[in-house]
This record gives sequence, C-alpha cells and structure tokens, in this order.
Amino acid sequence: MKGILMAGGHGTRLHPVTLGVSKQLLPVYDKPLIYYPLSILMLAGIREIAVVCTPAHRAQYEAVLGYGGQWGLDITYVEQAEARGIGEAFPLCETFIDRAPVCLVLGDNVFYGHGLPRLLTEAAQLTAGAVLFAYPVADPSAFGVIEFDAAGRALSLEEKPARPRSRFAAPGLYFYDRQVCDLARDIPPSSRGELEITDINRAYLRRGQLRVTEMGRGVAWLDAGTHQSMLEASQFVQTIQERQGMMISAPEEIAFRQGFISLAEMRAQGAQMAGNQYGQYLLALAARHTRSA
Repeated sequence: MKGILMAGGHGTRLHPVTLGVSKQLLPVYDKPLIYYPLSILMLAGIREIAVVCTPAHRAQYEAVLGYGGQWGLDITYVEQAEARGIGEAFPLCETFIDRAPVCLVLGDNVFYGHGLPRLLTEAAQLTAGAVLFAYPVADPSAFGVIEFDAAGRALSLEEKPARPRSRFAAPGLYFYDRQVCDLARDIPPSSRGELEITDINRAYLRRGQLRVTEMGRGVAWLDAGTHQSMLEASQFVQTIQERQGMMISAPEEIAFRQGFISLAEMRAQGAQMAGNQYGQYLLALAARHTRSA
C-alpha cells in the first residue's frame, strides 16, 4: 500500500502566521505538524509516500522531510497549484499510485491512542473497497458526517450538514483499493468547484464496498486547522509526553520499531539533535534497547 499526505493549501485560517510558511510545518509542541500524519502512515506500515503541496512550499517540505531515506521511507513530492479539493489528490498522484491500494491522510490531523496501530495495520490490509473511520464529535456539522443503521452499517455520508443525521464525523484518514483513481475521474466537481472526498466515499457506498470502523474512546483525534486547535493540540501532546515519558509521533522511533531503520541509525539521528530534548529522547531510547539486547 502507498500513502498520500495532503499538505496543500495556503493556510488562510491561520494568517498571519502562515504568510511565509506552510501550515503543516508549524510546530505542534516539539515537532512540525506534518510529523503527526506522517507517523500515521508509518504505523500502517506504509513506506512509499507522496506529499501533495503547493509549488511555493515544496522547497520547505524538502528541507524538513528530505526524501525520507533517514526514516527508511521513499518520499515523492506532487505539486497542487490550486486547492481543488481533497479528492484531486488521486488524479494528481495517479502515476505515483500506479493502481496500488492507497491511504490518504490530511496534513493537519493528529491521532493518538491505545489500539490505533492495530486499527491502521488492519485497514492497510484491504484488497477491495474502502475503509473509513468514524469518530464521535460534539459539533458534527463542521465535518463530514456518517449515518449508520441499527446494525452499524453506513447509510449516508454528508459534508458539513446543517442538520447532521448522527454525531459521528469522518476524520481525515481514508484507505482505498486500486479503483480509487478510476472513481475519482468519473466524479464531477461540486458546487464549490472542488473534487470532494465525500463524493468518492459515496461512490464506494453505492457499490456496497465501503466499510466504516469506529474509533474507540481510547483514541484522540485533533483537527489542527485553527489557532485555537493548534494550541490545544500542542497542550495535548505536551501533557501526554510529560506524563508518560514517551514521545508522540517521532518518525525516528517509529521507523526503528517498524524495522525501517536500525538501532545504530536511530542513535545517529538522535546524536545530531543531542542539544535538545528530542535528540536526548532518541539517545535514551537507543541506550535502553542496547542494554536489553
């Protein structure tokens, strides 16, 4: 399975702080926002990743992420000149996808919680259809909403409805089989002139090929798209990391635990940042694994 990380747009809701930098490169506590969705793809076992970004921001992403070799990844950059909807990722990345199954994650979404790696690895095994997640929210009208029947099967999908039919929102994390590019090609733009991801999901629903998995109470989902939500995400990460002594969404640690890089490679990357807490965490982790080996 391949991965698409959506990092386009101009971050207008975060102006003026995004006038000179992409939203997904702003800090969420101790790491760039883009590290969090990147880690989700890595936890799903995905190593070939396309980062969709604006032409103006591409050099910034290359400076921060490189081409992924330091984490055992293969990162490709795909430029999106104008924001024409999340669904445009599939025609833009069709050559990269090359008819493989694909996972798309939004660049401003943060996930954390017990059982999350299992949910991701199970979803990444799909061979037919699509897998979405459902997450209960207080104000579903701000999201794409999933309606279920009594048996828990998805009945309808609505984008930011005025009168939501359920309290379950679809987070920005989607798994699709190899037919997604064909389906996206046949869907017309919405009234906003965008290729809506909800319309692609509806196409799978009409075919009876959509599976929805509820994220349990043990999983946190934060949509860091506003000044307030960025601050809340930073405070959440800080609290968890200080209480547990474990880092959230450190690509070096995940790459090591997934077998993408060696212990020596993780230690070397920690040594490059030994002057801060991030690097010291990686060095301490490497030391613990060395002693237990």
